[in-house]
Amino acid sequence: MKRLWTSGRHAWRGMRVAFVSEPNLRIQIAVTVLVLLLASALSVKPWEFILLLLLCAAVITLELFNTVIERMADGLSPRLKPIIRDVKDIMASAVLLVSFVAVIVGVIIFVPYLLRLFGISP
Repeated sequence: MKRLWTSGRHAWRGMRVAFVSEPNLRIQIAVTVLVLLLASALSVKPWEFILLLLLCAAVITLELFNTVIERMADGLSPRLKPIIRDVKDIMASAVLLVSFVAVIVGVIIFVPYLLRLFGISP
Protein backbone atom coordinates (compact mmCIF):
# COMPACT_ATOMS: atom_id res chain seq x y z
CA MET A 1 0.00 0.00 0.00
CA LYS A 2 2.90 2.35 0.76
CA ARG A 3 4.30 1.83 -2.75
CA LEU A 4 0.95 2.73 -4.26
CA TRP A 5 0.77 5.88 -2.16
CA THR A 6 4.35 6.83 -3.14
CA SER A 7 3.59 6.24 -6.83
CA GLY A 8 0.51 8.42 -6.56
CA ARG A 9 2.51 11.23 -4.94
CA HIS A 10 5.08 11.08 -7.73
CA ALA A 11 2.35 11.15 -10.37
CA TRP A 12 0.71 14.23 -8.80
CA ARG A 13 4.11 15.90 -8.52
CA GLY A 14 4.65 15.27 -12.22
CA MET A 15 1.26 16.79 -13.02
CA ARG A 16 2.11 19.87 -10.91
CA VAL A 17 5.49 20.26 -12.62
CA ALA A 18 3.88 20.05 -16.06
CA PHE A 19 1.01 22.36 -15.04
CA VAL A 20 3.38 25.03 -13.75
CA SER A 21 5.82 24.83 -16.65
CA GLU A 22 3.53 24.26 -19.65
CA PRO A 23 1.14 27.06 -20.63
CA ASN A 24 -0.56 24.86 -23.24
CA LEU A 25 -1.40 22.29 -20.58
CA ARG A 26 -3.03 24.97 -18.43
CA ILE A 27 -5.09 26.12 -21.43
CA GLN A 28 -6.12 22.54 -22.25
CA ILE A 29 -7.19 21.87 -18.66
CA ALA A 30 -9.19 25.12 -18.60
CA VAL A 31 -10.88 24.20 -21.89
CA THR A 32 -11.62 20.73 -20.50
CA VAL A 33 -13.33 22.24 -17.46
CA LEU A 34 -15.38 24.57 -19.69
CA VAL A 35 -16.35 21.75 -22.07
CA LEU A 36 -17.47 19.50 -19.23
CA LEU A 37 -19.38 22.32 -17.53
CA LEU A 38 -21.13 23.16 -20.82
CA ALA A 39 -21.90 19.49 -21.42
CA SER A 40 -23.44 19.25 -17.95
CA ALA A 41 -25.39 22.49 -18.35
CA LEU A 42 -26.79 21.34 -21.70
CA SER A 43 -27.54 17.84 -20.35
CA VAL A 44 -25.83 16.09 -23.23
CA LYS A 45 -26.45 12.37 -23.59
CA PRO A 46 -24.24 10.16 -21.40
CA TRP A 47 -22.37 8.71 -24.40
CA GLU A 48 -21.69 12.24 -25.67
CA PHE A 49 -20.37 13.27 -22.27
CA ILE A 50 -18.12 10.19 -22.18
CA LEU A 51 -16.83 10.95 -25.67
CA LEU A 52 -16.06 14.56 -24.73
CA LEU A 53 -14.34 13.41 -21.55
CA LEU A 54 -12.22 10.86 -23.43
CA LEU A 55 -11.21 13.36 -26.09
CA CYS A 56 -10.24 15.95 -23.48
CA ALA A 57 -8.24 13.31 -21.63
CA ALA A 58 -6.53 12.31 -24.89
CA VAL A 59 -5.48 15.90 -25.59
CA ILE A 60 -4.13 16.38 -22.05
CA THR A 61 -2.37 13.00 -22.11
CA LEU A 62 -0.73 13.76 -25.45
CA GLU A 63 0.36 17.16 -24.13
CA LEU A 64 2.00 15.38 -21.18
CA PHE A 65 3.74 12.98 -23.61
CA ASN A 66 4.84 15.97 -25.66
CA THR A 67 6.31 17.58 -22.56
CA VAL A 68 8.21 14.39 -21.71
CA ILE A 69 9.59 14.06 -25.24
CA GLU A 70 10.67 17.71 -25.31
CA ARG A 71 12.40 17.51 -21.93
CA MET A 72 14.15 14.25 -22.77
CA ALA A 73 15.26 15.55 -26.16
CA ASP A 74 16.54 18.80 -24.65
CA GLY A 75 18.34 16.86 -21.92
CA LEU A 76 20.01 14.49 -24.36
CA SER A 77 20.92 17.11 -26.91
CA PRO A 78 20.85 20.67 -25.61
CA ARG A 79 21.74 22.01 -29.05
CA LEU A 80 18.85 21.74 -31.45
CA LYS A 81 19.87 19.07 -33.96
CA PRO A 82 17.60 18.53 -36.97
CA ILE A 83 16.46 15.09 -35.77
CA ILE A 84 15.61 16.46 -32.30
CA ARG A 85 13.67 19.30 -33.91
CA ASP A 86 11.82 16.78 -36.09
CA VAL A 87 10.92 14.57 -33.10
CA LYS A 88 9.61 17.55 -31.14
CA ASP A 89 7.63 18.86 -34.12
CA ILE A 90 6.12 15.45 -34.87
CA MET A 91 5.01 15.06 -31.27
CA ALA A 92 3.51 18.55 -31.29
CA SER A 93 1.65 17.66 -34.49
CA ALA A 94 0.11 14.66 -32.69
CA VAL A 95 -1.25 17.00 -30.03
CA LEU A 96 -2.51 19.37 -32.71
CA LEU A 97 -4.25 16.57 -34.63
CA VAL A 98 -6.08 15.19 -31.60
CA SER A 99 -7.00 18.73 -30.52
CA PHE A 100 -8.40 19.43 -33.98
CA VAL A 101 -10.48 16.24 -33.93
CA ALA A 102 -11.70 17.07 -30.42
CA VAL A 103 -12.88 20.49 -31.60
CA ILE A 104 -14.71 18.96 -34.56
CA VAL A 105 -16.43 16.39 -32.35
CA GLY A 106 -17.27 19.10 -29.81
CA VAL A 107 -18.88 21.22 -32.52
CA ILE A 108 -20.87 18.24 -33.80
CA ILE A 109 -22.11 17.47 -30.29
CA PHE A 110 -22.75 21.00 -29.03
CA VAL A 111 -24.26 22.77 -32.06
CA PRO A 112 -27.65 20.98 -31.97
CA TYR A 113 -27.97 21.61 -28.22
CA LEU A 114 -27.04 25.27 -28.61
CA LEU A 115 -29.42 25.73 -31.55
CA ARG A 116 -32.28 24.26 -29.48
CA LEU A 117 -31.29 26.45 -26.54
CA PHE A 118 -31.73 29.54 -28.73
CA GLY A 119 -34.96 28.26 -30.26
CA ILE A 120 -33.51 27.43 -33.64
CA SER A 121 -34.57 24.12 -35.14
CA PRO A 122 -31.57 22.04 -36.26
